[in-house]
Amino acid sequence: MGTIKLQNIRTYSFHGCLEEEAKIGSDYRVDLEIKTDLRKSSLSDELKDTVDYVLLNHIVVEEMAIRAKLLEHVAHRIITRIFKEIPSVSRILLAVSKLNPPIGGDVEAVTIEMEEYRN
Repeated sequence: MGTIKLQNIRTYSFHGCLEEEAKIGSDYRVDLEIKTDLRKSSLSDELKDTVDYVLLNHIVVEEMAIRAKLLEHVAHRIITRIFKEIPSVSRILLAVSKLNPPIGGDVEAVTIEMEEYRN
């Protein structure tokens, strides 16, 4: 097995329970780690034999563009879509962070993490 990580994927999205968040949006950070078998691609040197991180980034960016009230919901959508579109992924660790959240305090980020294994 091997690991592919996409770190600090930045998006401007409109998630949140407050009406203002739907209108003005805010900055988000997504960190994604997947487990897959990298043995074949390490020998072949062919993209078709690995998980294309361009596709992983595309999935994250597309799902982050769809408004959700909760970070957990958008994270679940990202995980579900990766498992559906990339059969060789066996495990996903995903962190979604809202930067400078509107919570009435000096907080750099609020982060949720989810870890799922393919059934």
